[in-house]
Parts: sequence; C-alpha cells; structure tokens
Amino acid sequence: MYQGSCLCGAVSFRIQGELAAIQICHCSQCRKAQGVAFASNIPVAQSAFELLGGSDQLRAFESSPGKQRVFCGNCGSPIYSHTDKLPGVLRIRAGTLEGELPSRPEAHYHVASKANWWNVSDGLPCFPGGKP
Repeated sequence: MYQGSCLCGAVSFRIQGELAAIQICHCSQCRKAQGVAFASNIPVAQSAFELLGGSDQLRAFESSPGKQRVFCGNCGSPIYSHTDKLPGVLRIRAGTLEGELPSRPEAHYHVASKANWWNVSDGLPCFPGGKP
C-alpha cells in the first residue's frame, strides 16, 4: 500500500497493490499543468485508489476533450488525471506519493514536443508521441 497527499495535506489518498512503471510525459499540456519540463505519471487502476480525505478540495479541469486533470483547490497540487480513452485508469502524479517507491521510469513520451531547454540523456527509450 502506498500513501500520498497534496502540498498542503488537505487531499490524501492511498493506493492498494503494486505500482506500475513511471511514465515521463513531455507534452506541452503536462509541462503547463506541472510547471516543469515533464510530468511523472504512474498509471493506477481506479479501483486501487482510495481517497482518504479532501474530497471537498478536489477540483478538475478538462484540458482536452475527455481528459480531466484533478488537483487540490487549496494548494494547487496536481493529484491525477484520467481520460475517456483509458476508462478505469488514473494517472497518479508520482511526486505526490510518500516514501521510497519501487517504481522507476520506463520511457519518455511526447519528446517531439519537449522543452528545448531540457536534455533527455538517461538512456531510457524515447517516443515522439504517446505510448505505442
């Protein structure tokens, strides 16, 4: 079991089961939503996600048709996103999880639109678009 929270602690959650590999996304929407060069996402079955507190603080923004980005309305921390294209899957922001994680990045996605000021040099596979 893994626990996580937003910056202010108003939103807290836990995930039951093993964590998948971390997906690094360089698309322009993730950069804007996170305020950094990329987003680090872990896909999790919605059934494995349990909100422990802060449901009244959760806000959602539809960043593209059918895609919701969910964040804390108090501190602004991104918590997860979900899309109609992958029903039943949440993409948890890895930085919200507490403690040591066994998961490691698997690849870089959407590198065709990555920030020109960020070099990808860790040897992981790079894909110009989404996960093939």
